[in-house]
Amino acid sequence: ANFPATAGSIVVPYGHVIANEKWRGSEVAQRLQGKVRLIFEDGLGLVDFHLSNRTCILLISEADLVAGDEFKRRLVKFRNASSLRGIVIVEKTQISGQYYSGVQKLVVLELGMVLLPVANQGEASQLIIQLVREQSRDRGSNPFVRKQRSQLAEPAVLQAVQHIPGVGKTKALLLLQRFGSIHRLCNTPIHELEQVVGQTVAQQIYTF
Repeated sequence: ANFPATAGSIVVPYGHVIANEKWRGSEVAQRLQGKVRLIFEDGLGLVDFHLSNRTCILLISEADLVAGDEFKRRLVKFRNASSLRGIVIVEKTQISGQYYSGVQKLVVLELGMVLLPVANQGEASQLIIQLVREQSRDRGSNPFVRKQRSQLAEPAVLQAVQHIPGVGKTKALLLLQRFGSIHRLCNTPIHELEQVVGQTVAQQIYTF
């Protein structure tokens, strides 16, 4: 309980993920191996995975949700003590589903963080891989644009983009990372949308 909220300034090379030692041997770690370069570190504090110097993941497992309110204290402590962009990934299963609306209220409405539900740790690892790849792809872009692009979406904006047919939580996150706002997304030519989500979904977005 007396962990520091984060490890302070941590440098994450592109294409790497720095994982909290407690996840060594877990399903999510095993699925990340070979897809991204995974480094385990002690002393990351409340953070589970660092994706870049500024973005990190807090992963709330089914067991955390069922065990009680400890994870809520962890999230509040992180939010109060850290300037990092935290993405909260929650394992929403048949067992933990009943607790989800309470988590949503805390994370999105009270703490103003991005919340992404997943069915299991395998889905969580897929999401992490996709986010890491997107950041690596953006590496060579205009350094002045990069800062704006890497801003993670406001929760309400993320929810709104997910209402577009064919766009789930992962595509919504990628679109907002790339284009930055709903306004820019509305004015984006279809060929640019295709580069991010493919032809079919790009057409659905454009039509919508």
